[in-house]
Order: sequence, then C-alpha cells, then structure tokens
Amino acid sequence: MCDFISCNKKLFEQLDSFIDALPSKKGALIQVLHHAQGIFGYLPKEVQLYIAKALDISPSKVYGVVSFYSYFTTEPRGDYKISVCLGTVCFVKGADKILAEFEKQLGIKAGETTSDLKFSLEGLRCVGACGLAPVVVVNGKVYGQVKPEQVTEILDHYKDLELNC
Repeated sequence: MCDFISCNKKLFEQLDSFIDALPSKKGALIQVLHHAQGIFGYLPKEVQLYIAKALDISPSKVYGVVSFYSYFTTEPRGDYKISVCLGTVCFVKGADKILAEFEKQLGIKAGETTSDLKFSLEGLRCVGACGLAPVVVVNGKVYGQVKPEQVTEILDHYKDLELNC
C-alpha cells in the first residue's frame, strides 16, 4: 500500500508544474488551492501540507483559507454535484421538498456524497435565478421550475451518462 502522495504522483506533478509556472508564489495561495482542488477534486490534509511547503507558508494559514471559503472542500466530492437552491423564492416554491426527494433517492443528506462518489448533494442560499424557481444545478447545468417528481428524471439522466461512457 502506498501513501497518498506516492499513489497520486502524477497529480502532484501537475500541481508542481502549475506552481512552478507562477510569476510569484507570494499571494498565490487561493489560486493554487483552486487549481489543486481542480486536480484532486478536494483538498485533503496531504495536499494542504504539500501546498504549504511549496509556497513556504504555514500549514495553519493554508487550512485557515480552506476552512474559511465554502468553495473548498476537504472531503471527496461526487462526479455530479447537485445543488438545490434554498433561497427565499425557491424555498417558497417548494425547494425543501425537492431537496428531500434527492436525499431520499440518493440515500444521503445535504452536504454528503454517495459511497460510490457519483453524486454530491448540497443546499445553496441563492443561485440568482429567481425567475426559474425552484432551481437545481447539476455540474453547472441549471434546471428551472423543478418539481419533486422530476428528481428521478434528473438522476436517471446522469446515471445514463455513466452507462454510455
């Protein structure tokens, strides 16, 4: 069995190439974290420590930034990130029922990822598409005026994509 870094050597090489290409490492932490999350899919402790060393900053500073910004995650995310808008307009139009249906069908709660790492589910405060309320976003694709009975159709679409790969 290998450790995280040696098991992901090629991914760390990609991260090194990105860091080496920076005009300056000073002030590049958020940019590096964003790129690292794009490479790894999340920011586990090993990646955070690696970045701290590469940028010559304290691990606590890296962790502080990772834990402050909700964009960053320290847990693996699914291939398909499902976000249900829970802003006022969406909520009034039934977003809580849509979220509950996703939770039921996926067998997870908001903030969790399925054990096969295919789906992550989250509730958002507002996506700024109130005219389409209630709104669901899957990997950037916006679904408007969603009803709970459409959840199966949405999930089946992404399951079919997996089967056709």
